[in-house]
Amino acid sequence: MRRYETAWAWLFVTPAVLGFVLFAIGPIAASLAMSFTDWPIISAPSWVGAGNYLRLVLRDPLFWTSLKVTILYAAVSVPLGMGVAFGLAVLLNQKIRGLGLFRTVFYLPSVFPVVASSVLFLWFFNPEFGVLNAGLRVLHLPPSQWVYAPATALPSLILMSLWSVGGTMIIFLAGLQDVPQHLYEAVDIDGGTSRHKALHVTIPMITPVILFNLVLSLIHGLQAFTQAYVMTQGGPDNATLFYVFYLYRTAFADGQMGYAAAMAWILFVIIAALTALIFRSSSVWVYYEGER
Repeated sequence: MRRYETAWAWLFVTPAVLGFVLFAIGPIAASLAMSFTDWPIISAPSWVGAGNYLRLVLRDPLFWTSLKVTILYAAVSVPLGMGVAFGLAVLLNQKIRGLGLFRTVFYLPSVFPVVASSVLFLWFFNPEFGVLNAGLRVLHLPPSQWVYAPATALPSLILMSLWSVGGTMIIFLAGLQDVPQHLYEAVDIDGGTSRHKALHVTIPMITPVILFNLVLSLIHGLQAFTQAYVMTQGGPDNATLFYVFYLYRTAFADGQMGYAAAMAWILFVIIAALTALIFRSSSVWVYYEGER
């Protein structure tokens, strides 16, 4: 009977295992092998060993430019987005009339396609008739070139990233609603203020949620692509040359598949290292209620 059940178990799990091997493990292994070749698509690949990696690190200034732009974007947009999302979650955790409507309004932008949002923000950022410059003129402030000037292009995309904090906000909201109310009551009994509740109850209790959102937001930030592809094409003057956009351009515009595969693996190592660092540090600042 045990053999019979095991055979049926393997039969039912085989499609999932085959799908994972063929469509996940297989392409990953192929890309790793491809990263050690010179493959200009139109001809057969040739083995170059670590040549692609050495060329990226030693002889490609755009590699370092794209890496710098991406890290700067993630370093600013991730904490800023998490801060705004947490603030909205706190506001939407209050008992007020029309709460469902407010939650829907703040969450809805995060489900819009990024391409559609990027096209919409091109209109917002237009220096001549854009909504943002119209608002600046009403306030008697000088207009900005937004994504059309090197100095303001990346800050503009960082500002745009706040448009899609709804998903992070919902997760924070779920974490806030899971905080035991008796802890707040204990602070009230001890004569504590709202500041004490925030510092000694709310934030410690939702640190697992903060960890989750931090990891996902960091991965998302380091893989920014669509905004540069739709809005700026990496310009002006490479000010928004995101790493993944440069990788895409290398692979599909320049036809250097092996070189692009090496770029992909470098990004994988960077993301894996940063994620591991965050998880390693979590033992210091993340509180799990079931632990003693």
